[in-house]
Amino acid sequence: MAEDSDMERTEPATGKRLERAREQGDVPRSRELATCLLLLVGGSCVWMFSGPVVTSVNRIMVATLSFERAAAFDPVVLFNMLSAHFMEVAISIIPIAFMLTLAAMAAPLMLGGWLFNVDSLAPKFGKLNPLNGIGNMFSLNSLVELGKAVLKTLVVGIVAWLVIRSQIDAVMGLGVESLATASSHSAHLLWISFIVIVSALAFIAAIDVPYQIWNYGRKLRMTRQEVKQEHKESEGDPHIKGKIRAMQRAMARRRMMAEVPTADVVVTNPTHFAVALKYTEGKMAAPTVVAKGSDEIAAKIREIARENKVPLLEAPPLARALHAHTEIGDQIPEALYTAVAEVLAYVFQLRTYGQFGGQRPVEPTELQVPRDLDPATAPKKPRGAQRRSTQ
Repeated sequence: MAEDSDMERTEPATGKRLERAREQGDVPRSRELATCLLLLVGGSCVWMFSGPVVTSVNRIMVATLSFERAAAFDPVVLFNMLSAHFMEVAISIIPIAFMLTLAAMAAPLMLGGWLFNVDSLAPKFGKLNPLNGIGNMFSLNSLVELGKAVLKTLVVGIVAWLVIRSQIDAVMGLGVESLATASSHSAHLLWISFIVIVSALAFIAAIDVPYQIWNYGRKLRMTRQEVKQEHKESEGDPHIKGKIRAMQRAMARRRMMAEVPTADVVVTNPTHFAVALKYTEGKMAAPTVVAKGSDEIAAKIREIARENKVPLLEAPPLARALHAHTEIGDQIPEALYTAVAEVLAYVFQLRTYGQFGGQRPVEPTELQVPRDLDPATAPKKPRGAQRRSTQ
């Protein structure tokens, strides 16, 4: 049963699935929305710019129906005259064409956004397969499109019939009106009828847009197995990620061990912790931790330090404090300046002793390490206080 549930497409599409579908040219679209927007913008533009267009057409008809006799027998003159009048009409309808172009570009932007996919232009010979065509004819999507077409025809037809029926008396009265009055009145009736019919299309578009969004999401649903596989691909295989982290830790450890020979001193616990410190006067504001570790790593740091003659100093409280409160590359805490200064002073004296001889310096033993920085002596909070502090 669990395997069957994993194979059912019950999960919503992930962001990666949606992006991949968009790259393939698959986005939600609504033909009803585009049709309604184009009709509304086109009708509004005709209503607003009809005056200049009608004036231009009227002037052209007068000019083309009354011309000199010589023009009728001279093709060049006739062609030039018609070309000039054609350009005049073209210029007068530029605003309408421009607004229709904007509407055609805005329709896809409202649902799905602009998308240009070259792969969609490639021929798909599988669509020529008659078996696939028959299957598409009886698919759920085809039935839905058929239902929308029937609904659109019924709604628009009923609305158009109601509009015409309500305006029948006004239409019949146009015959007794003057030409100017009848023209204005008929334009008004046409505009009212157009707005009502387009409103019916807007009602259909308002139903179609949510359906297209729902159908698009349903089509891209994924199985649980697909979601798990995609998550694994995006996040990476845990075993591979573990190996990568292990390799990164190994590389960081090798870089850290390469810095041990450059250290001035290695402070030890003596066996559990080891912290390598370096200080260059004039370049560093305070001594810096170049390597640190516990147990096996601490033993390796001590081994490399001995091989490169880096001084080792047993100072358990200081080693614990440095290991607990610093990271590699950090400067030591200000509270440990005094203790580390004593250690570095001992190291510099030890170098002088190795070069020029004399009295061997005494190792510092009573280093001033604040109790709250040493994990072994720092006061521990009661369990209740710890629980309250985490809440």
